[in-house]
Amino acid sequence: MRVLVTGGAGYIGSHTLIDLHGQGHDICALDTFDNSSPEVLNRVSEQIGAPLQHHAVDIRDGPGLDRVMAGFRPDAVIHFAGLKAVGESAQIPLDYYSVNVSGTGTLLAAMQRAGCGRIVFSSSATVYGEPAYLPFDETHACAPVNVYGHSKYMAEQILKDWQRATPGASVVVLRYFNPVGAHGSARIGEDPRGQPNNLVPFVAQVAVGRRDKVRVFGADYDTPDGTGMRDYIHVEDLARAHSAALNFAARHSGFEVFNIGTGRCYSVLEVIDAFARASGHDIPYEISPRRPGDIARSVADTSKAQALLDWRARHDLRQMCQSSWNWQSGNPNGYDAG
Repeated sequence: MRVLVTGGAGYIGSHTLIDLHGQGHDICALDTFDNSSPEVLNRVSEQIGAPLQHHAVDIRDGPGLDRVMAGFRPDAVIHFAGLKAVGESAQIPLDYYSVNVSGTGTLLAAMQRAGCGRIVFSSSATVYGEPAYLPFDETHACAPVNVYGHSKYMAEQILKDWQRATPGASVVVLRYFNPVGAHGSARIGEDPRGQPNNLVPFVAQVAVGRRDKVRVFGADYDTPDGTGMRDYIHVEDLARAHSAALNFAARHSGFEVFNIGTGRCYSVLEVIDAFARASGHDIPYEISPRRPGDIARSVADTSKAQALLDWRARHDLRQMCQSSWNWQSGNPNGYDAG
């Protein structure tokens, strides 16, 4: 298939481009590089051994999207482009609704004008909010507790309504848990701008000497060691999930949601210990108060993805930490090293 990947220079998008190419798809990336580097796509081209078609177009730019659609004629879209920091979303909510919600609507309108009726959407487990039960399955009520989660869930609703109004259209929503790790080449990985918002890249920057210690937010949760527990998934497993979702969309019309995780959760201290082992470096940390909105545990029920997508995670926590360290130690300043 001809696949347009929005946010293709992002962390998950870049890994997915490589997997899609390996599956024989014709790919085109869309990215404004507001939160990424053009070097990412250079390295993707290096890994796939071919030039990568890409365009610097914002998903809110309808005429720009029309030009890309007319030139590339996609059979499907994988939609990553968006803002994704929970804390930042509370500070600039209008930006989050503009990009994540309005941008999704503008993209769908351009797809409709181009006659493209398949889309895989990058969503998040944050749409669930506080768990009524665990593990989360796809029928769990959605009650997001932050602006980022609200924006993702609103985008899901737009996609659902569009699918219902568009005969034959296929929408596949992937709700990620906590992506970590890096490509096996150690040439592509997570390179957050400014201070990382997620645990593993922060731990990696401490291990490589860019930061002095990790702040652990809360050690009084109802968990074995008192720290929050999350379901972490290797980014290459996540990339494979998008290829599987794309194949599903090619065979089915309708609207489907899938959780993408491992079905196992690890505490903050377990992750710090695993990363110390992978890197061979001590990881200093300090306990800080809980952050508002954080929950004690989050873990996925992935049985639906296993049954309908024929997909399951392959990597364990040790492999996630080792690949993250290989990336960070080889690229201590991320893509700024060139």
